[in-house]
Amino acid sequence: MSWSVKKLEEVCEKIKKEKASIGEIPYIEIGNIDVNNKKIIFSKKGAVNGSVYAPANSILISRVRPTRGAVAFIDKKLAVSSAFTIIKPKPEYNPKLLFYFLAWNRKFFDYLGEKQKGTNYPSVREKDVLEFEISFPENKEEQQKIVKILDAIQEAVEIHEKIIEKTKELKKSLMAELFKYGAPSFRKGRKLKKTEIGEIPEDWKVVRLGEVVNEMINGFPTGERDENGILQLRMDSITSDGKINLEAGVKVPRRIGIENYFLRKGDILFNNTNSIDLVGKTALFRGEFKECVFSNHLTRIRVDLNKTLPEWIFYILLRNWELKLFKNLATRRVGQADINRNVLKNLKVPLPPLPEQQEIAEILQTIDQKIDLERRKKELYEELFKTMLNKIMNQEIDVENIEV
Repeated sequence: MSWSVKKLEEVCEKIKKEKASIGEIPYIEIGNIDVNNKKIIFSKKGAVNGSVYAPANSILISRVRPTRGAVAFIDKKLAVSSAFTIIKPKPEYNPKLLFYFLAWNRKFFDYLGEKQKGTNYPSVREKDVLEFEISFPENKEEQQKIVKILDAIQEAVEIHEKIIEKTKELKKSLMAELFKYGAPSFRKGRKLKKTEIGEIPEDWKVVRLGEVVNEMINGFPTGERDENGILQLRMDSITSDGKINLEAGVKVPRRIGIENYFLRKGDILFNNTNSIDLVGKTALFRGEFKECVFSNHLTRIRVDLNKTLPEWIFYILLRNWELKLFKNLATRRVGQADINRNVLKNLKVPLPPLPEQQEIAEILQTIDQKIDLERRKKELYEELFKTMLNKIMNQEIDVENIEV
């Protein structure tokens, strides 16, 4: 099959700009595009002055900070920001294929990086976007088959995304049930009692967090980096679902006394400083890295194993954050919020007997393992998509030999 190299302006129609009505919803601006999966996250914000309509089956390309990759495909007419270049392929070119060939195309974003001007908010001209040269199959059937192949992989990604979201919803509802009624094997004949933290089984206690921990310390301040140093976890290292993102950490120099900040398996990390919506994020360190320390934006909690389990306190703190309870405990400052150790020590938590803590923790860990498994499957399909797309764009694969 023959492929041709043409500028975007040669394969796209000229679009007559039509002003959008102010306040119209849905409205798409650059921040509404997830740069990783290229999906649009709609908000309640309406169109602003200067907004325009983008026609159905068109592609939106951000001209502001273009190398971030804010590119999206829309299948119906929508109001969009004027900071987008809107392109719509001519009838002989498949619009979904052109979207795939641009949205994940490293060469395209490198090209935009060369053309962009400015420092804080670099941008490119629409003329420059349209002058990008792209290799594209001329045969309509070949175009459709490529789209079918890539769509099939993307559908697999979306299936696993939905499974992850449904499993997370299940976990939240199950946590509410377990923290109210207790573990299944302990419920027979059990009654509830009302407490300052809600209804709990009558044989559970309510204690202050400081009563069941042996240690609660903050890390050391972030500072200079040293690529040959030791990994320091920072506030962005704690994800919203209680995981530790090692890639968000940085290497820092070794120094005297740094061993006092080493993490060990079973340590709980509490995000004591962040924006008001993120302060209180909690993670359980499961020994993901041999030598690892933490910043002063994180508090390390080590529990008294004779009284409680690290997993139990971790899930309690995680649920408190998900319920936004830490918002009421935080001291607010301009742009951020803090929760100090005294406040954390006085936090009231439910305390079942150790065997019941263990059962509840095992139930929740099983669900977490399911989420992790589905996440790994999703990541494999995402990698397959990128690899397949790259090989197709480089004409390293003959799609005629692929059955869909």
